[in-house]
Amino acid sequence: MNTDKQGLLTCSASGIRNFVSVHDVTNINALVAKALDYKSDPLKDKTLGTGKRIGLLFLNPSLRTRLSTQVAARNLGMEAIVFNVDKEGWAMEFEEGAIMNGTTVEHIKDAAPVLGTYFDILCIRTFPSLKNREDDYSEMFIHQFMKYAGVPVVSLESSTLHPLQSLTDIITIKENISTQTKPKIVLTWAPHVKPLPQCVANSFAQWVNAWGEADFVITHPHGYELSEEFTKGATIIHDQDKAFRDADYVYVKNWSAYHDYGKMPENDPGWMLTEKKLQHTHHANVMHCLPVRRNVELSDEVLDSPNSLVTKQAGNRVWAAQAVLSEILKPC
Repeated sequence: MNTDKQGLLTCSASGIRNFVSVHDVTNINALVAKALDYKSDPLKDKTLGTGKRIGLLFLNPSLRTRLSTQVAARNLGMEAIVFNVDKEGWAMEFEEGAIMNGTTVEHIKDAAPVLGTYFDILCIRTFPSLKNREDDYSEMFIHQFMKYAGVPVVSLESSTLHPLQSLTDIITIKENISTQTKPKIVLTWAPHVKPLPQCVANSFAQWVNAWGEADFVITHPHGYELSEEFTKGATIIHDQDKAFRDADYVYVKNWSAYHDYGKMPENDPGWMLTEKKLQHTHHANVMHCLPVRRNVELSDEVLDSPNSLVTKQAGNRVWAAQAVLSEILKPC
């Protein structure tokens, strides 16, 4: 993928084929610029996807991911079809060489090629079990779709990553930067009522580190360390107030333990983000991927304050999806 004089992506043999992690993107800033260009003119490429069909397959619930991707596809002239595999489809088998004498009814080797004949792009949303780290981190579900579908595959969240969310996050940070120096971005763990996957935290860390245009800090209690595969390059601080000093952006997210996989070693309510804690920052903007547990992860006063970018961040999901889909669609 090359860039033109305006920094926008131009077609080449190395263009986006699948979109499952930051490694599928050659130039993050160029893709961000394209997304913001769509935000200013959503229908500029309204015929790019004419006659093309996109399938959105969900193995777990969704609100923003589902609707924003549908809107993005429609803005490009595509027909979008949503299928809730977990509720409406057959129980699917993903293991190679499986003896299917249990509860699974259809093998991915049979289903994926058929779906590839129905759709020009397949978008898949899966979810980790939080029981077996090796299985979850193998990303077998989405890799099997990529192996057998025969068409481009876009991750709408997988067991370990959420690339469309992370692209959205970079878009939101870029359009709100008010400093000429590198912004300080802090990803902070937050309490929750149940253990959640590491997907969003992993992915945000991966993208910010790859972007390389921020002073990046991750703060969490002991026991909530993420995989170094995604955090390498970030500064890890276990004192939240110290981590917040002079921060320009605070990204709030819960995640369960990586090493003691899927567990919650502690759930200290004192890690909830409050207005008082923001006083340690440099008038930081606050981000969260939603849905959010009010007054558990963040206080009402923070979520409803002028510092909150949460609604704007969610709105940018459309432009992130539209930029990625357009890169897959455009002719080479």
